[in-house]
Amino acid sequence: MDKEQEPKFKKLFVAANDLSLGISIVVAILIGVGIGIGLKNLFGSPWLLWLGVFWGVGAAFMNVYKVYKKQQKDLEELANDPKYKNYKQPNDDDDD
Repeated sequence: MDKEQEPKFKKLFVAANDLSLGISIVVAILIGVGIGIGLKNLFGSPWLLWLGVFWGVGAAFMNVYKVYKKQQKDLEELANDPKYKNYKQPNDDDDD
């Protein structure tokens, strides 16, 4: 594989990984609802459906938290990059 092609594929992989967050939220909730429906049918208690819903929502929040921590780590690496080390943001304070 060419070294020139590798960054292209890496960018594509990162983009696909970032887009998968929405899909993983929906899938986590649907799996939780499915487990809740299964438990409700198995044991006959309607509150088990809600337990599955809350379990799915909890899993969705955990997915969001994992992506947040990964993005935070990536931003810290970017901040430590020598290319951006001495970059100062412009001061846009308007004291009119």
